[in-house]
Amino acid sequence: MNSNILSLPNTLVEQAVKTALIEDLGSVGDLTSNSTIPVDLSLTAHVVSRQAGCIAGTDFLTAVMAELSPNVTTDIHVADSTVVKPGDHIATLSGPARAILSGERVGLNFLGHLSGIATATRAIVDLVEDLPVRVTCTRKTTPGLRAFEKYAVRAGGGFNHRFGLYDGILLKDNHIAAMGGDIGAAIDSARTAAGHMVKIEVEVDTLAQLEKALLHKPDIILLDNMGIEDMRRAVAMTNNLAILEASGGITEATARDIAETGVDVLSLGWLTHSSPCLDLGLDIL
Repeated sequence: MNSNILSLPNTLVEQAVKTALIEDLGSVGDLTSNSTIPVDLSLTAHVVSRQAGCIAGTDFLTAVMAELSPNVTTDIHVADSTVVKPGDHIATLSGPARAILSGERVGLNFLGHLSGIATATRAIVDLVEDLPVRVTCTRKTTPGLRAFEKYAVRAGGGFNHRFGLYDGILLKDNHIAAMGGDIGAAIDSARTAAGHMVKIEVEVDTLAQLEKALLHKPDIILLDNMGIEDMRRAVAMTNNLAILEASGGITEATARDIAETGVDVLSLGWLTHSSPCLDLGLDIL
């Protein structure tokens, strides 16, 4: 298992699951199951992967079933971060049929969405695994799901950028423009206010901006949408005086070339906002 995953707090998972079930069950519950399935009927079903991918979010499946009935047994067969192939069994559910069928979609929604993010992340990580570079996500997440989507990135072998506006200073182009375009003044102002454990990152678009930023010693410099040759020159200019993060339009087709320039971090917003859901299904035995 990837040691970078870190577990999700149960309280966060349970809260998200309760909210999702309230949304799905409304004020009267599952009309379909309650009108057709005998209350005392039990069944066994497998959660099966329909395609290859990397699993993330099994805790949600367990939490959904536990919320609907204490009599549902959820056996998870693969740990988060596991790469699976089509036909692999992810979990087995046994117990009251109504609970299992009522929770099927919510459980698979969480599991499929997070596994899709982990799968996309894993694909980029595999492309650059022999290089000294980290693959990270951004704050481009689904409102209310950030902690979980960032967890899925970790499950896929990636790392997290800041979680919010509260845990790091990132001076983007608009912040600098609002200060009259003076990168140095922006960095110095941020440093005056920052606590001793807070990192300062500044975004640059050109090598001229990079040169000015380096004079003020930020911790991290974000190279925004730079070409490959400019990135190589940026690495040489920086000479390990700051962490270099490449961002903007990085895809599976370009990730390797960008990583080979010598940057330290690849940040990809689409990992969390556009990764397709991993196709998973529930098969009743």
